[in-house]
Amino acid sequence: MSDDADDLPIATETIGGVGVLTLDRPGTINAVSERMLELIDLALTAFEHDPAVGAVVIRGAGPRGFCAGGDITQIHRNGTTDPARSIAMWRREYLGVLRLSRFAKPIVSLLDGVAMGAGVGLGGHVSLRVVTERSAVGMPETLIGLTPDAGGSHLLARTPGELGTHLALTGRAMTGADAILTGFADVLVPSDRLDEIVPTLGRGGLEAVRALATPPPPAPLAEAASWIDAAYEGDDAVAIVRRLRAAAAGGVQDAGGAADDIEAASPTSVVLTLEALRRARRLPDLEAVLGQELGLVSALADSADLVEGIRARVVDKDRRPRWTPARLADVDAPAVIDRVDWATRL
Repeated sequence: MSDDADDLPIATETIGGVGVLTLDRPGTINAVSERMLELIDLALTAFEHDPAVGAVVIRGAGPRGFCAGGDITQIHRNGTTDPARSIAMWRREYLGVLRLSRFAKPIVSLLDGVAMGAGVGLGGHVSLRVVTERSAVGMPETLIGLTPDAGGSHLLARTPGELGTHLALTGRAMTGADAILTGFADVLVPSDRLDEIVPTLGRGGLEAVRALATPPPPAPLAEAASWIDAAYEGDDAVAIVRRLRAAAAGGVQDAGGAADDIEAASPTSVVLTLEALRRARRLPDLEAVLGQELGLVSALADSADLVEGIRARVVDKDRRPRWTPARLADVDAPAVIDRVDWATRL
């Protein structure tokens, strides 16, 4: 899944005063590679200094989505041979996320289809975030032995109630309506009108793009908020699973599925993710949260669970990871938490 030597992983053009940056690895659902990050930074610099560009659109190539996340086969290879390379890549990625959040010109992201992990990083912290009826937005890192990153924990920690905790621990994806409810997106534009966004932005700016939006349908997470808030309170992941099982026994069927999802994830990642979200709530801004995330992924870059999680989901695809330790109850939470440098800076 590395970039081919003759193929560029992004494409850029200027249309009617709008700089258009297209993530262009459709065969991987535009998975983020080191080369892609380097070229995105160069493209942003060019757009920033071009007086003919008044705004920017970021979109994904191909029919399946905006971006499936980081190139985890590359991360898997680094985890066994050169974890420092992954850490350097993450630092570059997080600095890019921070740059996008502070960019001098308006940026619109088109989170159509799949937008996961690093895709949320690239598209989730900009001026206007557009989803569609096809969007599937999420942070599934606990399922591969990592923790939500690229600013994902900043967004998750600021969702209404405990919705972010539910999403982070289970790794579940949101609908477009859910993404708006939780603050991961701003407006829903029907997918058959996405081609109108670039010319509309060029003519009328962000408010004209907002006018293309339609009211989102009911968000499934809104209906589940009461049992989610009750189950996910506190700092003890084992207690959360216990409350979910109790809710399922009381007739809340989806609570049992959530407990199953958490227990299928890396136990160590679940413990660290819960701690990270609680700490992120107290941090002042995105930059501070990105620093915390860098400390987390640095601690996990060569972990057995990261290598095993990617093997099970992407390499061998048997979906039977052998976590170490295997059960949430067996994680020495204080020791695991103490191994992270929580005060890391970018």
